[in-house]
Amino acid sequence: MEPTYTLWGHLPLLVRANSKESVEYILQVLWKTRNTGLDATDRAAIREMLHLDNDSDLDPLLVCLRILMRRCVYENINKDDIQKLFPGEVAPEFQRLLIVLLQKFQREWQQDVFKDNVTVPRLKAMTWNMVNSEMEKESTDPMAVISLKLQNDELSQSGETEVKFQLAKDSLQAMLRSMYCIKDQLSDTTEPSIQHFHKS
Repeated sequence: MEPTYTLWGHLPLLVRANSKESVEYILQVLWKTRNTGLDATDRAAIREMLHLDNDSDLDPLLVCLRILMRRCVYENINKDDIQKLFPGEVAPEFQRLLIVLLQKFQREWQQDVFKDNVTVPRLKAMTWNMVNSEMEKESTDPMAVISLKLQNDELSQSGETEVKFQLAKDSLQAMLRSMYCIKDQLSDTTEPSIQHFHKS
């Protein structure tokens, strides 16, 4: 139990910050660097805010904050239950400000995580058929109706969707030119992509 106490015992260092805004800044920087870690400039700025001389005091505090932030975002904690994230050895007076800020940013951070996890669906199947134009009743020019079935493999339930659209002859020709450009780029990735595009 002693290592746990020693770790969370660093949270009171936050009272060295000059203001609530300083603590808010620290949390925001930690969130923005959640995948990369703090760089030297960020570390120096936070040490200055907290009046710390070295990283040996700073690092345990940052670990505590990242643990709280991660649990607040990923464990789907109700906004009113955030206070339950704190271990019993953390005094209430050190919890209050962090609870307010975690409640403030929880939804925003969860939306960031959702955006990070959004994936582009893959093409599963394509069908087409010819119909007369529905847009211009006087026109007898046929149009192609393209049906695309898209599959999102990241969804736990069926991630299949279907998209339909119409193409007239001119639009189809422009689309084919673009598809040939894509084909060229996939076939020869060593040339700059701009060389494959031509005016339509």
